[in-house]
This record gives sequence, C-alpha cells and structure tokens, in this order.
Amino acid sequence: MSTHEETQHPRERSIISIVAIVVLVALAVIATITFVGARQQARDVDKAQELLDSFADAGISTPFTAEQVARVLGDDGGAACADPNAALSRATLLAGLSNGAGGPGQRPTLVESRLLQGQLLIIQTYCPEEAEEFQDFVDSLNTVESAGR
Repeated sequence: MSTHEETQHPRERSIISIVAIVVLVALAVIATITFVGARQQARDVDKAQELLDSFADAGISTPFTAEQVARVLGDDGGAACADPNAALSRATLLAGLSNGAGGPGQRPTLVESRLLQGQLLIIQTYCPEEAEEFQDFVDSLNTVESAGR
C-alpha cells in the first residue's frame, strides 16, 4: 500500500517549492519595508520631540505629543517648510494676522510677537536654511510684546 507522499510526482514537488520560495520572498520584502518605515517614523518622532523641546524652552506649551507632531510635519516640516519665504506663504501668514473681517473690512493688526514664534521654531527645526530669511521677515513686522489682557 502506498501513501500520497510516495505517489507525489516531481512536478508537484517543484510547484510546492516555487510557491514556498515566492511566499518567503514576499514576506522578506514586507519585513524590509516595515523595518525601513519604522526607522523613518522613529526619526520623525525624534525631530518632532526636538521641536517640542524648543517650544518648551521658549515657554510655549502645547497639548500635542511627539507622535502627533510627527504625523503632521513628517521629516521635512510639511506645509510650514514648503517655501515659507515665498510671497504666497507670507500673504497667507499675514492674512491670518489680520482682524478677521472679510473683503474691504479686513485690516492688518498689531499682534503679539509670540504668535510668530511657533512658526519660526518649526522653520528653525525642519528647514533651517530658510530660517534666517524668515527671521528677517518676522523682524520687519510691527508687533507688540503683550496684548495686555
């Protein structure tokens, strides 16, 4: 009496071997991608923690964790570092510093200098090559030290 093992053809064995090799290669590729992704995420979290430490040193409190900041800013600063010294980026920033009215009622206002500190710290951390020019722009704005609450 023979079993299935004994009657298995060489062709069936080679198909099983090929399938096993393909599965192992696929698992190796998935493991490599996962490992590289985890290393990148760890670097992103380290950079975000550096930013949060800068915030703490500047006296800026934030409710966010390093993981949350890393998801938003990634490894390159995200939108904050997408050409922060371009005219459109500066106009967007200045629009946010206005009185909030729309259309002809919109007026520039004097804002506290600390409102710009967070943006500056992000730029200094994630895209330091842009920091000096952005600092010059911030220094050119008319700001006040405290809005006197």
